Amino acid sequence: MAASKRRIRWGFVVLAVAAAVLFAWAIFGHKPAKPIKAPPVAVSVAKVASQDVPVSVSALGAAQPWSSVTIHAQVSGKLLSVPFQEGAFVHAGDLLAQIDPAPFQAALLQAQGALKRDTALLENAKLDLARYQKLAAQDSISGQQVDTQAALVKQDEGVVMVDQGAVDAAQINLNYCRITSPTTGRVGVRLVDPGNLVSTTDTNGLVIVNQISPIAVTFTVPQGDFQRLSQASNAFRTPMATQAFSQETGASLDTGELSIADNHVDPTTGTVTLKARFPNGSQTLWPGQFVNVKLTLQTLSNATVAPAAAINQGPNGAYVYVVGPDNKVAMRPVTVATTQDNMAVIKSGVSAGETVVTDGQMSLRPGLTVAARGASGAPGKKKPAA
Repeated sequence: MAASKRRIRWGFVVLAVAAAVLFAWAIFGHKPAKPIKAPPVAVSVAKVASQDVPVSVSALGAAQPWSSVTIHAQVSGKLLSVPFQEGAFVHAGDLLAQIDPAPFQAALLQAQGALKRDTALLENAKLDLARYQKLAAQDSISGQQVDTQAALVKQDEGVVMVDQGAVDAAQINLNYCRITSPTTGRVGVRLVDPGNLVSTTDTNGLVIVNQISPIAVTFTVPQGDFQRLSQASNAFRTPMATQAFSQETGASLDTGELSIADNHVDPTTGTVTLKARFPNGSQTLWPGQFVNVKLTLQTLSNATVAPAAAINQGPNGAYVYVVGPDNKVAMRPVTVATTQDNMAVIKSGVSAGETVVTDGQMSLRPGLTVAARGASGAPGKKKPAA
């Protein structure tokens, strides 16, 4: 009985010691975990700047000759020569083709002979009329003879006029045998070779002459942009500076003027066709070439600009993430006036010199710390020189 009581007492002692050890471990042995600090979010940034911004309208255009002439034969005959070099530059009046003139020279000679014959008959009729008038004054012949001779004179005058017209027509046809360029431009590939018979009914013509200096660029703009252009150019009375850029490289090809607008809005597309004139002195523009066209409406002086990529759209409108001196970001609403060439003109919300996030906004929320990457003017410490 006594042994059983001792075992019970030792059991309570063991339990008490175990409870004391657990209590001491709970108080002194369990240390709270330190909070884990989130790493900075990698973003791209840029500085807000103040600069002059040209407000422009862009469109896709196609170059075409300022004037294009298809040379046709105006008389039928054998083509003797085509003295121009294909693809060469020609001036107005340069010989392009020669048609055999022999048949037309013969026709001219025949008409000239008829004119001389009938002119002589007219002169003789006039002399007879003068004689009859003298005799009529002496009352030697009847008045009817005088009237008949006067009518003969008028008849011969009409014949001479017909002959003169035939001479002029024959001379014109002879001149048409020599085909010259009506304009200054560049000739294309000849469509008929010497030795062929050409006719006034040929539809293809002999060659095409394109005037490419100056050259035209046609393009269409939406009717909304058309209204802006019309206001900026005083209803197109004032020429507007127009630039043409290469679609492949983006390089500037030439600068010209817009002064021609079509007289209606296309109801199927809601667009208006415009035409700009470029000097094309270096011939960088070529007929049929597609180019990008830009027209400057006005220039905003000292505008606040930032990359368009920095502008985000939320339920309450546009906003940007601004990076503070401590590299923490803050969300700030902005008002965008316009966007030009991937640059946003900001009316209010940020100031020149502030830093905004241009890439990585999806991972941000206000108060986060960021680490800028690959952007000029980005905040942060510079790396020490090696």
